[in-house]
Order: sequence, then C-alpha cells, then structure tokens
Amino acid sequence: MQIKTLVAAFAVALSMNAAWAQAPIVIKFSHVVATDTPKGQAAERFKEQAEKLTKGRVKVEVYPNSQLYKDKEELEALQLGAVQMLAPSLAKFGPLGVKEFEAFDLPYIFPSKAALYAVTEGPIGRGLLKKLEPKGITGLAYWDNGFKIMSANKPLHVPADFRGQKMRIQSSKVLDAQMRALGANPQVLAFSEVYQALQTGVVDGTENPPSNMYTQKMHEVQKHLTVSNHGYLGYAVIVNKKFWDGLPADIRGQLEQAMRDATTFEKAIAQRDNDLALEAIRKAGKTTIYNLTPAEQAQWRQALLPVHKQMEGRIGKDLIQAISRETAKK
Repeated sequence: MQIKTLVAAFAVALSMNAAWAQAPIVIKFSHVVATDTPKGQAAERFKEQAEKLTKGRVKVEVYPNSQLYKDKEELEALQLGAVQMLAPSLAKFGPLGVKEFEAFDLPYIFPSKAALYAVTEGPIGRGLLKKLEPKGITGLAYWDNGFKIMSANKPLHVPADFRGQKMRIQSSKVLDAQMRALGANPQVLAFSEVYQALQTGVVDGTENPPSNMYTQKMHEVQKHLTVSNHGYLGYAVIVNKKFWDGLPADIRGQLEQAMRDATTFEKAIAQRDNDLALEAIRKAGKTTIYNLTPAEQAQWRQALLPVHKQMEGRIGKDLIQAISRETAKK
C-alpha cells in the first residue's frame, strides 16, 4: 500500500513538473502611447510573431497608454524586473545616465530618414545600445516615429512667436535648451498628462509627431500647428538584461526574429501613419495647419543650431561630429 502511495505521489509530482515546464514565459511589454500609433501597432505585431514563432512557449502581454507605468516610472520598473520589455523614447536614457542618447533630440541633426537609419542601423546605433548594458538593460532595436511638429493656441511661424509660451517637453536637457533657444518656457510633463495640461492651460503648447498628437486628441485643444520637422522622435526597444540572458538560446533567437519582423513593419507604417494623422487633423477642422516658408525655416535653424554646440559637453563633441559625418553621406 505504501509503495502504491509513493508511486501515485511520484506520478502527481511528474505531472505537476510537466505542467510547470509547459507554462509559457510571460513578457510584460509596457508603453505609454495608444495602440493605434506606430509603436502601439508594432508592439502588437511583436506579440503576434513572438507567440507564433515560439509556438506558445512565450506569452507577450502588451500594456499601452501608461496602463502600468508613466514616463518616469517605466525604466525603473524594467530594471527591477516588474516588466520585461519597454519601448521608451530615446530622450528617456539621458536621465538614466546615458546622456549620449540625447544626440537624437538635437534639432535638425537628421536631414532625412535615410540619414537617420544610417546612424541607428550602423556602428553608432549599435554602440549606443551597448552603453545600456551596465544599467541592466539590453537594447534590441530602434523603432521609428517621425519628425516633430509644434502646436500651440497661437501661430508659431518664427522664433519670436515662442516668447513666453509654456511648452511641454519630455525630460531632456537638449529639449529644454531647444525651447529656451526659441524663447519659450519648457515644462516637463509625463506624456499621459499632456492632453489635460493643454486643455486646462497648464501648458500652452507642445511638440510631437502628428500620429501622437492625433491619437491623444491633442488637436482638439490646440488651435495652431506648425509643420516644422525640427526634431526627431524615435524609440529603443529594450529588455531587462538578466531576464533576456536567462532565456533558453532557442527562444531568444525566435524572439530576435520576431523583433526584426516587428521593426521592419514599424518602419514601414511610421511615415504613413503620420501623414494620415496630419490629414485627419486637417479634416477635423479645429486646428490651423501651417507649413514654414524657406525663409522662416532658415530663422528656426539659425535659432536652434547653436544648441548642438551648447550640448557638446553633455553629449560628447566626438559623437555629435560622428553623427554629422554619417548623415552627410546621405
């Protein structure tokens, strides 16, 4: 009887172990934008591909729209292992201590998407992701959003129009310097708080790619929009390094393949979605859309390009020059 009991107990233990072994690896993927933005759609694409390629051995749970964490909280949550994956904007790594990423915030540093990709997909981009590893973070890919527009409740045609305007920015010394160079007063706010801040007048305006502005309904509380293309907004898809290194090699390879697919997909839709968003804002009829004249664009450049020199001590003169050399080839 005792032997039968032992055998039965052993069988139960084996079945429990088998069930435990078959339990999927869960990846919590948190981000702060809407599901229908380029980043939001790419996160869903990664989930789909990751679960398909791993045949269900991995389950990806996507949490959009700051459901879990706001801007300042999400990187700490990743480092602590509360979430496994994020896709923060590149500006977020400056406050983390990796100031070199703030080069992406420099106004007018990328003349085109081709020039941008020469940096992100080349040695400079790979080298920057490596700098995250001492922080317990592994960088997997760069995701695109696009060039930024300015919005406010007054026309912003020349730098003088910014004087005294309270402009929302991400936490970035470069973006702070950019707004001050235009004569504005920069205000750091979490992305999830921007709509209400614009609605209530806590801030007067902001900068964003059109897809972010439209999906967060900011155009409903902003009377004027300027297609300035003065700066770039992109993201890095990152994972908790300890979690990533602890994955079985075959699963890690399948997830890398899923990320390559999601990245190709994301880049293909980013510009399209921004173009569609700008047109949707135009059709909504609540916001006047203005395109800078060549003379006005020259004034913006004249006001903003000195920020590059101003930030050399923070970002690194050599890095800024290396990016300029790389983009000049395009």
